[in-house]
Amino acid sequence: MKKMKFNCDYMEGVHPKILERLVETNLEQTAGYGNDPYCVSAKKKILEACQCPNGEVHFLVGGTQTNATVIAALLHMYDGVLAAETGHVNVHEAGAIEYTGHKVLTLPQKDGKISAESVENYLKWFYADENHEHMVQPGMVYLTHPTEYGTLYTAEELKAIHGICQKYAIPLYVDGARLGYALAARETDVTLPVLAQNCDIFYIGGTKVGAFCGEAVVIPKKGLIPKFFTTIKQHGALLAKGRLIGIQFDTLFTDGLYQEISAHAIRMAEKLKKAIMEKGYTMYLDSPTNQQFVLLDNKKKKELLEQVDFDFFENYDSEHTVMRFVTSWATREEDVDRLIEIL
Repeated sequence: MKKMKFNCDYMEGVHPKILERLVETNLEQTAGYGNDPYCVSAKKKILEACQCPNGEVHFLVGGTQTNATVIAALLHMYDGVLAAETGHVNVHEAGAIEYTGHKVLTLPQKDGKISAESVENYLKWFYADENHEHMVQPGMVYLTHPTEYGTLYTAEELKAIHGICQKYAIPLYVDGARLGYALAARETDVTLPVLAQNCDIFYIGGTKVGAFCGEAVVIPKKGLIPKFFTTIKQHGALLAKGRLIGIQFDTLFTDGLYQEISAHAIRMAEKLKKAIMEKGYTMYLDSPTNQQFVLLDNKKKKELLEQVDFDFFENYDSEHTVMRFVTSWATREEDVDRLIEIL
């Protein structure tokens, strides 16, 4: 029997409704680089969902390109970006940020999250140093929501961090590669309008939430980044056949599809999490989203990997490993049931 895969949330191709629209529109001729009716429609729907009709939306091809492009566009050549020590740009972007000439300035984290206090403490320390003009300047703050640990910021936490950023006149940027799964979590109070009100720029992930590829960068207040279109192209993040991303987001933001498929992933994760705990396994932390982290002894890990694929996350000690099980918009309930039987 074919092994089931719970490694990540971008192993499948694309949601069937998107595939249908791509096939239907395949032979249409449209302008390139996002100047087509599908991109225009998708942008309008996204801004309406974010309740910022005067904002901007830009479509980029992938998450790493988006982070590298946005961060490079926001920073001066002498600036760095403040991020959690576990933040994606610090750990899993292969030095993409440093490659653009900007240092990642790390902050302590708890369950993947940084606090307003830690941001302010760093900024106070930096400006109290009489030699700070010789140092990399903290030019912005980067968060992921959900975090790399599947945890979530509250609306109050976002507001507090954004307040510190405003106090020091630096932008707050939120990486939303898995944003759909954050928005669909049962106890969250963060919505798209909350994000639009409490950060300067964020992106809505498509690659991990039902699309072939593509991310939608939202700038709630137009004009934050002059010539951003040109910057996107310069960083290789602009798709010539831009309508391919526009059609995907236009479909995802029609009739609540983005929320619907994200909620499915959460239901599958909750079912799996409940079973894992009932069977006596130890959760590494409490994640309310589609990533579930389990502390496994290495013998049990080896046994499970013979029947199902899941991901290494980090070493815990010489005898235990933290492993990650991930559900997605496409996870089949029968596969979750079979995994539960194996466990």
